[in-house]
Amino acid sequence: MSDCGCEKAKKDLEEYLRHEVCKTEAADIREHLANCPDCQNEALVSRTLTDAVQRACKETAPEDLRNQVLASLRATQASHETA
Repeated sequence: MSDCGCEKAKKDLEEYLRHEVCKTEAADIREHLANCPDCQNEALVSRTLTDAVQRACKETAPEDLRNQVLASLRATQASHETA
């Protein structure tokens, strides 16, 4: 096992949570998280935030609002093209 202290675990945490680190690094970080309450808390906050952002990205605007925004954008674009 390589040396995976708090600094390295926190530096690579986002990539680890997105499964973007090699298997060896993932195992080192996983082992560190199992034994470090501070980094466990950091990982929990990161997971919670990532989950919230992912859920928010799946939401869509109501059709009426979407149409109003598009109409406004088209009107603004048209006024700039004629100016």
